[in-house]
Amino acid sequence: MLLVDDEPLLRMAFTMVLDAQSDMRAVGEASDGEDALRKTRALRPDVVLMDVRMPGTDGIEATARIVKEIPQSRVLILTTFDLDEYAFAGLKAGASGFLLKNALPEELLTAIRSVAAGTRWCRLGSPAGCWSTSPTNCRPRAVRRRRRGATSD
Repeated sequence: MLLVDDEPLLRMAFTMVLDAQSDMRAVGEASDGEDALRKTRALRPDVVLMDVRMPGTDGIEATARIVKEIPQSRVLILTTFDLDEYAFAGLKAGASGFLLKNALPEELLTAIRSVAAGTRWCRLGSPAGCWSTSPTNCRPRAVRRRRRGATSD
């Protein structure tokens, strides 16, 4: 697992949660998108936990580049922003999942295991959010409705 977040305290907390699991370990940390790309190339992690908003190259751009260059590394986006546009942008960039940082540790671990196994995972906290393990349904509900021709959420 590669942890990518511009907040050192959050990286440390995620590392503690992951390292307490017998089937997971953090292999590295990065504080921005460029560093994430370099470390993904070097470490080849199974899963990259990616923040969205960081200085320099953001998590969406870094996700697109990682997915293109190192497709065996799957990206799970973690963010504090419960906004459909971040979820959709991340999934469009090739992320395997999207989860809010206020998720319970058990949900984070389930999401990581699902993404590592090749299953998509999405969870937003708002009524407009989504949860799905289906690649075709793993996008915000508002986007699905608009694509079906609905005029409102």
